[in-house]
Amino acid sequence: MSDPDARTPELSGVDLARVALRAAKEQARQRGEQVREKREAKRHGLRSGARADGRDPVPLGAALNRLITERGWEAPAAVGGVMGRWSQIVGPDIAAHCVPKHFAEAEAVLTVQCDSTAWATQLRLLARQLVARLNHELGHGTVRVIKVQGPDAPNRSYGRLRAPGSKGPGDTWG
Repeated sequence: MSDPDARTPELSGVDLARVALRAAKEQARQRGEQVREKREAKRHGLRSGARADGRDPVPLGAALNRLITERGWEAPAAVGGVMGRWSQIVGPDIAAHCVPKHFAEAEAVLTVQCDSTAWATQLRLLARQLVARLNHELGHGTVRVIKVQGPDAPNRSYGRLRAPGSKGPGDTWG
């Protein structure tokens, strides 16, 4: 512990000059560090300047492409584009009767639903050609199989009573 009566001696002469010199050196060192940090910041792109860096504005399309690439969304984005351009890829006749419903990326399966069983049969016959055309648009191996579904069956609920555990229109009674 320090004694309150003990005072630090008054500096004078050479000692005072040494303390002032030490303080001036410390301030100069701090200013030098600030200048060095500014140079490092410019060099590593932390500050904006006259030259292009990563913080400069970029077109929206380029920013989206970079985001898609960084996140690994190439296949889902490409398939999403197919969903939007379906009529251009398959033609207006097929697009009028068949609609893409789902894409399973892991299995590379595109599920397509048709509005009639005749169109479902026709699409099953054209499946290989459509897979080739889709892979040409999206990149090789993006779609391996096209799963074709027929039209949705109507909901039939005949009669008041139903058998326990019944699952379809053939299971009605009463």
